Amino acid sequence: MNFSHTCSTRIRYGETDQMGVVYHGNYPQFLEMGRTELLRVKGVSYKEMEDAGIMLPVISLNIEYKKSAFYDDIIYIKTNLHEKPTVKITFDYEITNEHGELLTKATVVLAFMSKTSRKLMRCPKDILEKLGYPL
Repeated sequence: MNFSHTCSTRIRYGETDQMGVVYHGNYPQFLEMGRTELLRVKGVSYKEMEDAGIMLPVISLNIEYKKSAFYDDIIYIKTNLHEKPTVKITFDYEITNEHGELLTKATVVLAFMSKTSRKLMRCPKDILEKLGYPL
């Protein structure tokens, strides 16, 4: 099963350097925005997961910068989930500008972890169901 979600945001002045270019260190925040919105659309809330004792730490982050984004641009963050989550969940991203130009490609891998034991755990069944995966 494969699904995606696209959200958008306008680049704020504080996200840019003196040249008006988005600082590279801000991209992980855009990726988090895309990931949380994809999960929210599927009925999965980070807050509810944390309240249930589940954490999702990032264990891998890969970003390919293709073109710059600039102050006041609107960017579109397309987030894809291609594989059934296990102990890990992998998201792929494409960030484009208003002209449809590819700015960034990225992959983020997160692990399901118990908040109390700090040990890895399998993706809970209720999350798999909300994401539409068979148990």
